[in-house]
Amino acid sequence: MAQVGKVFIVGAGPGDPGLISVKAVECIKQADLVLYDGLVNPLLLTHAKAACERTCRAETPTGRHIPQAEINERLVAAAKQGLNVVRLKGGDPFIFGRGSEEAAFLRAHGIEFEIVPGITAAVAAGEYAGFSLTHREQASQVTFITGHESPDKANSSLDYELLAKLPGSLVFYMGLARLPDIVESLLRHGKKSDTPAAVISRATTPLQRTIIAPLSELPEAVKQARLQAPSLIVIGECVSQREELRWFEDRPLFGMRIGITRAEGQSDAAIARAIELGAQPVLMPVIRIEPPHDWSAMDSMLARLHDFQWCVFTSVNGVEAFFNRLWTTGRDVRSVAHLKFGAIGRATAEALGRWHLRADVVPEKFRAEELAAALVPHVAGQRVLWARASRGRDVLPNQLRAAGATIDEVVVYQNLDVEYLPEEALRLIESGDLNWIGLSSPSIARGLVRLIPDSLRSRLGSSTKLAAISPVTAEAAREVGLPVATEATEFTWDGIFNAIKATK
Repeated sequence: MAQVGKVFIVGAGPGDPGLISVKAVECIKQADLVLYDGLVNPLLLTHAKAACERTCRAETPTGRHIPQAEINERLVAAAKQGLNVVRLKGGDPFIFGRGSEEAAFLRAHGIEFEIVPGITAAVAAGEYAGFSLTHREQASQVTFITGHESPDKANSSLDYELLAKLPGSLVFYMGLARLPDIVESLLRHGKKSDTPAAVISRATTPLQRTIIAPLSELPEAVKQARLQAPSLIVIGECVSQREELRWFEDRPLFGMRIGITRAEGQSDAAIARAIELGAQPVLMPVIRIEPPHDWSAMDSMLARLHDFQWCVFTSVNGVEAFFNRLWTTGRDVRSVAHLKFGAIGRATAEALGRWHLRADVVPEKFRAEELAAALVPHVAGQRVLWARASRGRDVLPNQLRAAGATIDEVVVYQNLDVEYLPEEALRLIESGDLNWIGLSSPSIARGLVRLIPDSLRSRLGSSTKLAAISPVTAEAAREVGLPVATEATEFTWDGIFNAIKATK
């Protein structure tokens, strides 16, 4: 009999992908299958190595409605196949979620489970909007209330007469559609009409919006603002703290959707920086990075490292591929102790540093022409090894050969085209909701043109602007018909974000 797997019912937090526990991330990494709710931030799935299935509980353009009973059966069936399953749920799995029902179903079918708590939406939404729900001078208690009771109930179990009299802060989950009824019920039972109140939509994400009004005026204010679910309703004096404590919505790129075009597995730093600046990163890898089909050329080069005086790197990928292969073939950094190193930029030099090696030459401007110019005084009569991608510009070897150096090139990784962009990215371009796309290399600029359907091409440069990492990349973009709105002065993703800030 096959071994039965285990189910981890995991809280994914409220939306910001950083608001998830270390234990939750470890569960995702080790899972054989991830079943995730529609409110889970897709960026969390980048931790997964397994198949991921969306279990949306409502009809959306990207998912069908899946009944809870079907989700329960799927969990049991997957576990009985011997899979370790992560059931990833927005917020906390037990706070107005259905994690407890899923756990009970698993127990009834003899499936082992574990609960991993998550940050619940009310706590996170309040703090990201600038409210302390239990400020010592304003609220001695906080009450969490569902604004969306089970449709199977004959009568509401909410006692609005009691709720209207409760001191402190009231937080209604999932109540946006019933906001007028909730407010009317509270007012009818004695809640003061001028009580500070707010609705927070899409809390902790770059799309967060917060509407504040006296309780009696809140439904109309929210209607005028056209807020969308998921939203929370907060009622109480704590709302008055917002002007003093707001912070999240003041970030420099707040609300911007920015396309990250780097290869999968290479974009973590750009994603993290976009989130830190308040933007919503949209993953749209234009290239993919893979090892060479054949390592024989690389291995031959490693066997005669003693022939070289210099080794030059023009990307972080090149550094990592080179030294990983060095290690795999039974060598270590002692094999390169006699070499001097050139690095195209700060990030590449830092990648060398992770192998406890210092770059001897790093140009002030991060481009091949500048690296070549910086190396020229040092390499005449020297033998130089260039650890390169499968494709790229030949400026560096040409200039060094002209300076009297002998250049040997070895491909340490492949830079390949992807076949299509994610549907979400194309949908955002079509709707005009993708604000920027960052172009971080000439090959990415050329690849983007190939991947954008003709029907959407006119959107690039109008509703969706393009930011280039360098003049070389901007030139490559313009050569294929892409209008570049801004160029980075520092040739990094930080430089791209700074350029966007300057033209926002």
